[in-house]
Amino acid sequence: MYRYVVRQNPAICLNLSSRISACYLVSNSQDVISYDELKALQKKSSSLLVIDVRSKEEVDKGAIPGTINIPVDTVETELSLDPEAFQAKFGVRKPTPDAPDLVFHCQMGRRGGAATEKARSLGFKNARNYAGGYKEWSEKGGK
Repeated sequence: MYRYVVRQNPAICLNLSSRISACYLVSNSQDVISYDELKALQKKSSSLLVIDVRSKEEVDKGAIPGTINIPVDTVETELSLDPEAFQAKFGVRKPTPDAPDLVFHCQMGRRGGAATEKARSLGFKNARNYAGGYKEWSEKGGK
């Protein structure tokens, strides 16, 4: 039963992860974007918005170029801002609920997955997680 609950609600996984070391997120393949797919989107999509959900301290040590930082625990609040407030705060247009190229990432995928789920619950139906995260990006040199 516990495995079913965790699979159906990734937020529970985050809440339990400090207590259960085997906790993991199960993502639908449509919810995940690969390194190569992200690189291709960076080249072709003018509407791409990549949101880094790591802490400011983590981002200060290195970030994927062109991302904005919204820590995972503030994703719901920030995505609920009106478009003018969002643009004033982050310097980019707020994505629309049907935005085709909205990508979240963290260091290794878990927080990015949780942020993706939060965004989807707010109506951002095409939100995806770059599960490789900054770790994979930096290992591949961002090339």
